[in-house]
Amino acid sequence: MDLLYQIFIAPFIDMVSTPDFLLQVLWEGFVTGTLYSLIALGFVLIFKASGVFNFAQGIMVVFSALTLVGLYQAGVPAYLALILTIGVMALLAISVERLVLRHMVNQSELILFMVTIGLSYFLIGLGQFIFGGETKSMITEQLGLPTGSTEFEPFGGILILQHIDIAAVVIAGILVAGLAFFFSKTRIGRALRAVADDHQAALSVGISLNQIWAIVWFAAGIVALATGIMWGARSDVSFALQIVALKALPVLILGGFTSIPGAIVGGLIIGFGEKLFEVYWGGLLGGGVEGWFAYVIALIFLMFRPQGLFGDKIIERV
Repeated sequence: MDLLYQIFIAPFIDMVSTPDFLLQVLWEGFVTGTLYSLIALGFVLIFKASGVFNFAQGIMVVFSALTLVGLYQAGVPAYLALILTIGVMALLAISVERLVLRHMVNQSELILFMVTIGLSYFLIGLGQFIFGGETKSMITEQLGLPTGSTEFEPFGGILILQHIDIAAVVIAGILVAGLAFFFSKTRIGRALRAVADDHQAALSVGISLNQIWAIVWFAAGIVALATGIMWGARSDVSFALQIVALKALPVLILGGFTSIPGAIVGGLIIGFGEKLFEVYWGGLLGGGVEGWFAYVIALIFLMFRPQGLFGDKIIERV
């Protein structure tokens, strides 16, 4: 009986009795979920174009952030370093298309997935060779991103909003909305949907598969850079960020691998859920809930709705 009380009653009493603290937890979950959604968006773009889960997206987040910080430390002004980093991500996208994907047309999804694993380890080695393996601080103030915090007292307690978190939510929202519009309303977006449906059919109507792949990888690189800046501003830049970026996998399982709205909703579910369970049920579950909560939710979805909330249901006719 005591266990049932601790699981079902005590946490909700804590929520009601400390509403300010609950709002703080929900806000942190919202920020984290928004950044998870942004990471997942990069995976969705590449999956829609090639039908493969890009294992290298996590290290692309780290590599882009390290490039930005490394250029600044080499004496390049912050905004010029940002522009040059965008150029590096464009060069990476073109190189991946020319040297790898162009030779992988019509190959199986397993082979393409293994290629992204190889690319991931190549970028890890390249990043460590150029920038070293030590943790670096993101150039937050130099990029004009806000610092500090604002305090509110909505219910007599204290609610603290970090300015960088507010900026992260706004920038992520603008980027997600812009990419959603670009890929749903423009000619390139329609070509992307055609490529996602059938490579051979897209080629037969004159759509350049190579061009689409390069554009999509560049867009995923921009998403990775924005994610790296925001995560780096909150917790510094290190190769450990690639583990955080892989939280996008359960986000995609929840939302659906081909759905941009699914990436947003899935990220928010994971963000809210892991924060609430860490704070209110963490002690009962042994702590460290944020490390495994997302994967447990993903496992449950795989058992009951493997296509995700917004994914296309696979129908096989025999």
